[in-house]
Amino acid sequence: MELIRELIPLQSAVQAWRRRNQCIALVPTMGNLHEGHLSLVREAKRIAERVVVSLFVNPLQFGPAEDFSAYPRTLAADREVLITEGVDLLFAPAVQTLYPNGQAEQTLVVVPPSLSEILCGASRPGHFTGVATVVCKLFHLVQPDIALFGEKDFQQLLVIRRMVADLNLPVIIQGMPTVREPDGLALSSRNAYLTEAERAIAPELYRTLLRSIDRFQQGDSLPSVERKALAELEALGFQPDYVQIRRQQDLGRPKPDDNALIILGAARLGKARLIDNQCFLRAE
Repeated sequence: MELIRELIPLQSAVQAWRRRNQCIALVPTMGNLHEGHLSLVREAKRIAERVVVSLFVNPLQFGPAEDFSAYPRTLAADREVLITEGVDLLFAPAVQTLYPNGQAEQTLVVVPPSLSEILCGASRPGHFTGVATVVCKLFHLVQPDIALFGEKDFQQLLVIRRMVADLNLPVIIQGMPTVREPDGLALSSRNAYLTEAERAIAPELYRTLLRSIDRFQQGDSLPSVERKALAELEALGFQPDYVQIRRQQDLGRPKPDDNALIILGAARLGKARLIDNQCFLRAE
C-alpha cells in the first residue's frame, strides 16, 4: 500500500489507474479506524479494482468549542490495518495541503439549508458545509467511480448525495449499514471518550430509538413519541440534542402518506456526542 501526503503524487497514481480503465473506490475517513470503517473498505475491495482510503481530520467541519484538537489521531495503527486489508493507497494530507490559503479563505460548498441546517446541522452550525467542501475536494482529487459512507451518519450521507446530484459529479454514492457492538452501540471513533460507566449506558440511545418506533407504530403521535424519547434519555443520564422522525429520502417532516421513515437521535454522554438512527416503514 502506498502512503501519499501530497497532491501531485496522488494525481499521478490516479491518472495511471485511469489510463488502464480501472474502477476506483474511495472511502473517506478521519482515521482512528474501527470495524465500521473496515466494512466500507471490504465492500470497496469487492466492487472496485483500486481502493483509496483518505485519512484527514477536517478542521472545517469542527466548531470552535468542538473536539478538533482532541480527536484521536492514529495514523501508524491505521496504516497497518489498511495494509492488512489490501488497500491500494492511503491519502493522508496535512491541513495546509488541502487548505493552502487557510480555512477563512477557502471556497465553500454549501448544501441547501433545508437539509444541512436541521438536526445535527442546527446544533453544529457550518458542520455540513465543512463536510461537503472536503468531500468535494477529495472527489476531484481521487476521481472515484464510487465512494462509500456509513449510514450511521445518515444526514451526512444525504448531504453528500445532494451535493453530488446538484453539482453533477460523476460519482456513485453507496451507503453501508451501521456496524454495532453486540449490545447495539453504533461503532464510532468518539466512543473512546466514554468512561466505563458511560459505556454501559451508551447503548440506551439506540434502544430508545427502537422503543420510539414501537410507540409510533402503535398509534402514538409524532410529537408525543419525540417528547417521551427526550425524557427517557435525560432520565438515563444523557444530554439529548434531538430525537426526530423524518422522511428517509430528504429528512423532511413526514406527511400522512410517507411510508419510508427514519428516526434519528443525537445526545451527549460525558465528553462524547453520540448519534444513531433506524430506518423503518410506517405500519399500515
